[in-house]
Amino acid sequence: MATRRTPLVQTSLVKDFNHFITCYLCRGYLIKPTTVTECLHTFCKSCIIQHFEDSNDCPKCGIQVHETNPLEMLRLDNTLEEIIFKLVPGLREKEGQQEIDFWRKNKSKENSQGDGLGSKKLGLSDEDDDEDDQDYHRSDPQIAICLDCLHNNGYAADNTVKCLMKKFIHCSSRVTVGTIKKFLSLKLKLSSSCELDVLCNGEIMGKDHTLEFIYMTRWRLHSDHRYPMVLEYRPRIDFG
Repeated sequence: MATRRTPLVQTSLVKDFNHFITCYLCRGYLIKPTTVTECLHTFCKSCIIQHFEDSNDCPKCGIQVHETNPLEMLRLDNTLEEIIFKLVPGLREKEGQQEIDFWRKNKSKENSQGDGLGSKKLGLSDEDDDEDDQDYHRSDPQIAICLDCLHNNGYAADNTVKCLMKKFIHCSSRVTVGTIKKFLSLKLKLSSSCELDVLCNGEIMGKDHTLEFIYMTRWRLHSDHRYPMVLEYRPRIDFG
């Protein structure tokens, strides 16, 4: 006859572990715990990403995480997430339901915009979107970029290619230029015949170049580089 196991940690004792499983920023239980590799402090993923929009320093110890792109120094801690869900009964179900409710509430708004779903399927979002049951590079290091319509050097964008209403986005560092082009086509509602070029520091990027590759080889080495990384787009120019 199998022996019934006693839970390792009783609900009444969870408070003894609160210091280790709560977020320094929001004071709630760590949701999608994300660790800063430079100092090993852990926060909710959404909390630390929002913090890094205004600062490059760790909010707990004050150490500079990265000079230009602190998001590179973040890593999801899936093991800690599982431990927290086991320590706090019902937390996984509660968070899952809240996420479902959130997307249901915003589904009609996304549908009215017409291109929100397409953006998520590309692994890109101007609001850090996630799908309920699918993982679009969710655990990848994230990078912030600015997509600017190119209006200089005589290559003014024509009437079919305009500026994005929201040009700042967060996405996976593994996203390619080809995916960026698809994202722009969806957002700008371009025809299939409209070809785009994506440039960094005036150089046309190949469709298979990832954002991480571009940042390390084109943006980071630029003498006056800023954060976020700026990518420019324009209609493809036929020199023939």
